[in-house]
Amino acid sequence: MRCVLTCVLVLLAAQSLAAESFPVRVEVDGRSAGTPLMPIWRFFGADEPNYATMKDGRTLLRELGVLRPRDVWFRAHNLLTSGDGTPAFKWGSTNAYTEAGGVPQYDWRIVDRIFDTYLAHGVRPYVELGFMPEALSAAPPGVPYQHAWRPTISGASLAGGWAYPPKDYQRWSDLCFELTRHLVQRYGEAEVRGWWFETWNEANLAVYWKGTPEEFYKLHDFAIAGVRRALPTARVGGPDTAGHGGAFMEGFLDHVTQGTNYATGETGTPTDFLAFHAKGSPSFVDGHVRMGIKEQLTTIDQGFRMIASRPALRAKPIVIGESDPEGCAACQGPKLGYRNGTMYSSYTAASFARKHELAARHGVNLQGALTWAFEFEDQPYFAGFRQLASNGIDLPVLNVFRMFARMPERRLPATSTGQRALDDVLANGVRELPDVGVLATRGPDEIAVLVWHYHDDDVAGPEANIELVINAPGLRTARVSHWRIDDRHSNAYAAWQRMGSPLAPDQAGYDALRAAGQLAQLGAPTDVNAKGGKLRLEFALPRQAVSLLVVTLPR
Repeated sequence: MRCVLTCVLVLLAAQSLAAESFPVRVEVDGRSAGTPLMPIWRFFGADEPNYATMKDGRTLLRELGVLRPRDVWFRAHNLLTSGDGTPAFKWGSTNAYTEAGGVPQYDWRIVDRIFDTYLAHGVRPYVELGFMPEALSAAPPGVPYQHAWRPTISGASLAGGWAYPPKDYQRWSDLCFELTRHLVQRYGEAEVRGWWFETWNEANLAVYWKGTPEEFYKLHDFAIAGVRRALPTARVGGPDTAGHGGAFMEGFLDHVTQGTNYATGETGTPTDFLAFHAKGSPSFVDGHVRMGIKEQLTTIDQGFRMIASRPALRAKPIVIGESDPEGCAACQGPKLGYRNGTMYSSYTAASFARKHELAARHGVNLQGALTWAFEFEDQPYFAGFRQLASNGIDLPVLNVFRMFARMPERRLPATSTGQRALDDVLANGVRELPDVGVLATRGPDEIAVLVWHYHDDDVAGPEANIELVINAPGLRTARVSHWRIDDRHSNAYAAWQRMGSPLAPDQAGYDALRAAGQLAQLGAPTDVNAKGGKLRLEFALPRQAVSLLVVTLPR
């Protein structure tokens, strides 16, 4: 009797789940040759530059570098900060500049170690010129140079002498010159010419810049003059504002186009690219995380609008220099509880697709959207930081970038009956109906279809029953490979939880977690027959899951 009752309950539960699921039709026009799709995902960064040379940092750089060798870029704060190279939360140092008897002294050993490590793993530098070396800082007497921030103190301060203007702007320019000259000597002009150089970080926030906007424009002019003095063809830009930058950004755009250059006296400042930041705004509501994708996308919308309104700048490449669900990678707390699992990965898929839409809407040249997430060395497993890996174990979000890397770069027309319209997401986020969207691309021999199931609220919800139709006249049969991120695939965090969340797994457990963190297929590749020039596929897509289907076409 107990068995019969159990079976009935299981059947009822299955029927209930089926009743709650909903159909979504995804259609891809495989007849099109496609249009170019910029791989904007290939930029990453972190506050702590020295983690790159440590064991798990090197491992993660290798994982990033193989995604697109020599076309993955890394931006780090603190490349000119004074100190012995010991990392800490939101801190790092290279001791590149000191003075002896008032005479500048340059030491590139730590910088070299960082950049050598990038390049050895197929990653290239996005060079942030900052922060202010202690010997150059105009901080008042008594101001500590290094901040005392830590994630375990709410509201801990980042204040320190590192954030002040220079005492001598010419020496600041000389530092940028000497750095660039050294990089050219070490790595070659052809290599360094391809890098990105920008000044400082979020100088529109008082925590990062203790000067006026005009003093920052001066800092920037002298920095760029120094870089270009060493390498006249260097790719230079900025200003990497917090958010779209508002009046600060408008003043910067005015200055670089028509202002008097503080370093040269000429009109304007060389500008090869423009950069601003965009962050979402999660909250903790009724016992769960609620994401704020609307806030991130509206910031991007406004940033693009500001640049597109200026004819002299509209065609300039744009890098969203930090583009994330929120603003503090090293912070912890309930509203940040989305990071280890599939909420982060599904958000990333949904938001990156909208960045492409916004760039097309404004007619701007979006080159990159930089994910400000790396790793925090020797911290507890899955400690809740915004990171791509934990103790050498990849998180689900990294597998979204692996999916992006597998997609060819010609975008195909594609529609989904479950995808929320861009204007709806900009106005309301994804709060009622979920967003079941699609991004499709093609190459000479394959079509790739990315499908995600996203909702702002981190709560359970019905799965989507996907009917995927690819229109491809003349196609008779094709091989289909299906990669998936969900609770059972490409998800080391869920595997760790099933292990009982061990504080220190044994070697066999660690190896199993490493394997669980890799991008996994949903079954073996299969051959599928097309009918009437249409290839039809059906699959269930749970809430917060992301699927990538790659259709290999016969030659």
